[in-house]
Amino acid sequence: MKKYTIGVDLGGTTITAGIVDEEFKVLHKCTCDTDLPQPEEKIEEKIANLCRQVLVESNLTLDDLMWVGIGTPGSVNSKTGIVDFNANFGYYDWELRDHMEKRLGCKVYIENDANAAAYGEFIAGGARGARYAVVITLGTGIGGGIIIDGKIFAGFNYAGAELGHMVIQKDGRPCMCGRNGCWEKYASARALAEDTKAAMMSHPKNMMWQLVDGDITKVGAKTAFDGMAAGDELATQLINKFVEYVACGLTNVVNIFQPEIICIGGGVSKQGEVLLAPVRKLVNWEDYARDGKHRVTIKPAELFNDAGVVGAAWLGNQEKL
Repeated sequence: MKKYTIGVDLGGTTITAGIVDEEFKVLHKCTCDTDLPQPEEKIEEKIANLCRQVLVESNLTLDDLMWVGIGTPGSVNSKTGIVDFNANFGYYDWELRDHMEKRLGCKVYIENDANAAAYGEFIAGGARGARYAVVITLGTGIGGGIIIDGKIFAGFNYAGAELGHMVIQKDGRPCMCGRNGCWEKYASARALAEDTKAAMMSHPKNMMWQLVDGDITKVGAKTAFDGMAAGDELATQLINKFVEYVACGLTNVVNIFQPEIICIGGGVSKQGEVLLAPVRKLVNWEDYARDGKHRVTIKPAELFNDAGVVGAAWLGNQEKL
């Protein structure tokens, strides 16, 4: 009986394909550069070649697979297999599933990459055991994936779960989506890095300059956390404000969905309880159901870079629900 699947995590920088077994373990992975911009057919060729490579290196063939699953950026209609729009790649009405099934000769499932990562955490990571879960990734932007009663929620137009684009500051910072004041403009890793740079430029003698050897281009989201750990007041102020921004958006998520678990991923989540403990305190204080017996659990994501591969690999299970 076939016991393996391939999960593909299609990103703007790299493409990763992994062999995943029935216990949701990633047995082997292969990665290549995306090399954008590329025509659609070139990306399809890269994905197909990567799938064949990971099979060869695992001593397997396509006959050993149940299916291939692909997580891709964009508005993805998982029923028709069409990517309606992928802003990062510049593709419209991309018939990704049908094209890949012809290239590979096997069943292919596709889903939005953030949804696939959320599904990975749900079946094998920090959200396993829950029926209602939300996975938030604090990265360049803020990615979101929602699981409702075990199913990926995408909305009627398959463009749901864009949680980073809820407004937390009316008429606030301009966002690439066209709105102002979006959550990701305040609580993403990029936002924290930009706020840190601005604060350092206003305080040229601040000790955080020493952490980056006087080079402002080396400032990242971790810089303020390191400064706070060293006892710097300015860094502490930055992190306290960042925590408020993160908690504001999470409280909105809790009040709308009331999930059992929220998993926080992305590089910033590696700060662990330094970030999550104060975030929990604020969310527990502001959550509408704060007087209820059942409270949301906020915890780190567990699969990190493998979440998208694992979730994509087992998208075929969603068809059975």
